[in-house]
Formats: sequence, structure tokens, C-alpha cells
Amino acid sequence: MSSARIIDGKAVAADLRAELAKKVADLKSQHGIQPGLAVVLVGEDPASKVYVRNKGKQTVEVGMHSVEHKLDENTSEADLLALVQQLNNDPAINGILVQLPLPKHINSELILNTIDPDKDVDGFHPTNVGRLAIGERSLVPCTPTGSIILAKSVQPDLTGLDAVVIGRSNIVGKPVAQLLLRENCTVTIAHSRTRNIQSVVKRADLIIAAVGIPEFVRGDWIKPGAIVIDVGINRIEKPDGKTRLVGDVNFDEASIVAGSITPVPGGVGPMTIACLLKNTLEATLMQKGLPSA
Repeated sequence: MSSARIIDGKAVAADLRAELAKKVADLKSQHGIQPGLAVVLVGEDPASKVYVRNKGKQTVEVGMHSVEHKLDENTSEADLLALVQQLNNDPAINGILVQLPLPKHINSELILNTIDPDKDVDGFHPTNVGRLAIGERSLVPCTPTGSIILAKSVQPDLTGLDAVVIGRSNIVGKPVAQLLLRENCTVTIAHSRTRNIQSVVKRADLIIAAVGIPEFVRGDWIKPGAIVIDVGINRIEKPDGKTRLVGDVNFDEASIVAGSITPVPGGVGPMTIACLLKNTLEATLMQKGLPSA
């Protein structure tokens, strides 16, 4: 029986989009500026196509300019690089997102590093990674940003919390640890080599699980009343041969002990596109020399 408060990512994301729509409208009326987001999709990956379609729809809904470049999966690396440079130089485009995964013949790192850091709305460029680490204004990866917003929807001030991040990826673990430091948390990064990981996690007031192992975090690892943000999304087979989505936390066990927890699906996932739009607005403001919204 769940006693934890379930953190509704869809509702928090909807609130964020509504707030962004108002800020975009203000930017247009006060400065005559409309943020523009370009998304580049190479190939026919079905999940990517759905994701790109949703991005385009939500971009327009908040009043931004949306551009989609759909390229054949045989597109050469040189042609893709040329398109990225063209978008870098286009004043109507404030944010550039190249949808991953790219076809195997294209060097993803080279493409991502060619994006102008000030238009890098994924927050993956080494320049943005460095800016985040030293506390400068930067574009921050979307999933970590969404995770912090969800935690703050439960507890607006995270100051002094003992936070444990499980996972050390460049996409989630490392940047979310940096964001937690900005929120004045005491931060531990645990991972697959951490000794006595159960006891490390057990002391956390806030757990952010991003390890990529289905139901890795068990209920008895969790301190009663802790906030649990589950970034994991894993498809596992059920006894009947069908599949279901689960997180990196055993939800049924954890929800009995935790104070609040994100479900999978419906937790961190819906926040990703909303935070991408947030980054597009921030990128626009940075480029125009305006303060953060």
C-alpha cells in the first residue's frame, strides 16, 4: 500500500509550459523577439520520430518558432555538419537540437561539439558542462533540470539536504550533482562500484536514481520520508510475455517508505521537453543580453 505522495510529472510539466508561454508572450510584446528552436532528425528511428513530433507541437504551443530538418539516414557527416553550421549562423534560430541516436557512420560527439554552445539546448557541449561546473550561467541538460524542478515541487528549499545521486553519466548523474550543489545540498554520487551502496543511499533525504538498472533501488534502502526521483526508464518482460516500463527504483517497495516519489512512466519523462523549451527561452535571453526569465 503506497503511503508516499506521487509526484505528477505531467502536471508539473504542464505548469512549466504555461509559465513559459507567458514569458514568451512578454518577450514578444516587450522586445519583439520570438524564440526559435530547430530540431534535426537523421533517419527513421520510430521513437525519435514520435519525440520530435511532440517537441514540434509543444514548441508551437508555447508561442515559439519551430523548425524541423528531417534527413535521410544515408546523409553524410559533412552534410550534417554543414546544416549545423547553417543553423549556428541563423539569427532566427536560438536553440539547436540534434536528435540522438545518429546513424553509425556519423560521429555524434563531433556533431554535438559543432553546435554553438549558446544554442546548445541539450546542454551537452563541453563549454556548457564547464560553465555549469564553475557556477556560470549556462544551458543545463534537460533531464537533470526536470529532476530538480520535481524535487522542489515537493520541497521548494533543498538547502542542507543529504542528496545521493545513483549514476555518474554525463547526461544525468554528473550535471544533476552540480545542480544539487547549487541548491546547497550535501551531495554524494554513488555508482556500480560504490561499496555498501545500500547504506549510502539509506542516509539520503533526496535520492536521484539514474543508474539504468531496472528496480535496482529497493524499499529497504530508503530512509523513511525521503524524496525519490526516479530517472530510469527500462522495459522489462512480464510473465505473460508482454513488456512493461519500470524505473531504477522498485516503486511498489519504495512508495511504502518514501515521503514522495516519481512514477515511471509519468514522472521525470514529461519534464524533458518542457525543460528543452525552458532552455530555448534561456538561450534566447542569453543571446540577446537579457537576464534569465
